[in-house]
Amino acid sequence: MDDVIEVVVVRVFTDDRGANGNELGIVFGSAVTERREQEIATALGFSETVFVDELDEAGRFAAIRIFTPAKELPFAGHPSVGTAWWLADRRTPVDVLRERAGDVPVTVDDDGATVWIEARAEWTPQFEWLPLASPADVDALDPLAFSSGQHCAYAWIDEAEGRLRARMFAPEMGIIEDEATGAAAVAVTARLGRGLRISQGEGSELVTEPLGDGRIRVGGRTVYDRTIDATL
Repeated sequence: MDDVIEVVVVRVFTDDRGANGNELGIVFGSAVTERREQEIATALGFSETVFVDELDEAGRFAAIRIFTPAKELPFAGHPSVGTAWWLADRRTPVDVLRERAGDVPVTVDDDGATVWIEARAEWTPQFEWLPLASPADVDALDPLAFSSGQHCAYAWIDEAEGRLRARMFAPEMGIIEDEATGAAAVAVTARLGRGLRISQGEGSELVTEPLGDGRIRVGGRTVYDRTIDATL
């Protein structure tokens, strides 16, 4: 008999209206999913799928693992923000996400929709940077032109205000184009040395703030999308 698992799907880094955002699959780890995480993430096909392996009853932490369709990641931003929001929304909020890279502090705004995490730039993948002259140049890029590696293209919308247009292509992770990438937001904030408001993909919105001591805060809005039953 086939096993069935519940997958909660949220959209992370939406705009203020709750539109756009990057889909994230969230699964509670179990005996059914153990040692099958990569297989499940590949079959689901989201840019990332999170497995919640431990949830502290006192709300101090949740231990999670993050998988793209092709590999496990020690840290990723949109899965961290999305999982933190989902746990808070189901009234099991946590202060920290325990990830392979390290402990990720979490803050939920009073509006309940905006979540912030803290991370370090050295936790992020090695991106190949493509600074371009204009947002139109970023928009004109063909995702299929990137056949390997992880590439982040960006251009200023308004440099004085810290508004940036960005796109991310990651064939190495099995992702043709990522709709919203928290890790890239952390990395480009470290690269440019300032807080940013990033418009990525079809209209997702990410906000960052350097905190000092190598730490960077990244946040945005998340909304529930749907729940699916996946057959293994």
